[in-house]
Amino acid sequence: MAATRMPVADPARQGAGAAGFRLEHGVDSVHLHGELSVRSLPLALPLMNRLGGNALVLDLSGLTRLDTAGAWALLQLAARLEKQGQSLELRALSADHSALLDRVEQAIPEIAQPGVLRRSLSDLLDALGRVVVAAWGFLAGVLAVLGIFLARLGYLARHPSEFRMTALIYHADQVGWRAIPIVALMAFLIGVVLAFQGAVQLRQFGAEIFVVDLIAISILRELGILLTAIIVAGRTASSFTAAIGSMKMREEIDAMRTLAIDPATVLFVPRILALLITLPLLGLVANVMGLFGGAMMAWIELGISPAMFLTRLLEDTGINHVIVGFVKAPVFAVIIGVIGCHAGMQVGGNAESLGRQTSSAVVQAIFAVIAADALFSVFFAMLDM
Repeated sequence: MAATRMPVADPARQGAGAAGFRLEHGVDSVHLHGELSVRSLPLALPLMNRLGGNALVLDLSGLTRLDTAGAWALLQLAARLEKQGQSLELRALSADHSALLDRVEQAIPEIAQPGVLRRSLSDLLDALGRVVVAAWGFLAGVLAVLGIFLARLGYLARHPSEFRMTALIYHADQVGWRAIPIVALMAFLIGVVLAFQGAVQLRQFGAEIFVVDLIAISILRELGILLTAIIVAGRTASSFTAAIGSMKMREEIDAMRTLAIDPATVLFVPRILALLITLPLLGLVANVMGLFGGAMMAWIELGISPAMFLTRLLEDTGINHVIVGFVKAPVFAVIIGVIGCHAGMQVGGNAESLGRQTSSAVVQAIFAVIAADALFSVFFAMLDM
């Protein structure tokens, strides 16, 4: 504390004093009388906040009681005066009160002043290197899980009696059948939005009929399978991570290895294979519902009847758009399944790790799906499809 403490010259000067608190301004000092405690603090703080001076002397010979709240008030007064370039001298301070002030001062935490963070070129290169190493480690781990899946799938192709059909049907129901409502609703609404926005823009040029081409190409080529994969990534990648991660937390995977059961065959193959089967079917549902929603909105907004919509769709929409959309489905399925299983195997022994890996799996799967879709777009553009 910046305050100067002057001990009591004669202990007999410390009288009993009256209860309460008051300040008296003397010739060269301010005299404090009564108790400075949590009870008198509401009265004392406004009076003490008005104190000031280049060299304030506070005579504490009349102080009858001091607790931690009062000591804190004295320390705050000293800190305020020091900040203003002034000083505080505590006169006639008893040994007990001085010891209490020392303890309270030591207990007050020091707030570090935030400094300006200046990063050198070496710091930036270090951060970049760490990001690259982490990304490479993640990619290597995902590729390892993909390799294990392909190896176990080849083994089960040669030994079909060891294939767990019940697990495949269960996971196909979880990731496929149960996802149909949300996928269908999403695709229907996307078709409605495309038709409405397309009608608003194309009406300005008298080209309302081309809204059919807009809906068909957008849904069949890109949005149908892409948005389906994003929804499945949110549902399924988190589900795979949570299920496998919970088993790892409970050491069930170690128990499986002890019983000579291959975790990859039991956990990875049925899940990823179920996605490979069901994601194209979900994409088909999304395409149908997206076209249906677009046709309904085109009928309502533009007066294009369903028969005219279907005729225009069959005449002017090439089969290549359908092929482009469905070629992406197996790749998206493998990406989602592999990332979900890999994240599940990275779970540690606590619930925090499980939650972190689950959310990370969703983000990584969605990002990987969108990145793969961008690569597909470039690839098919180069093939003029």
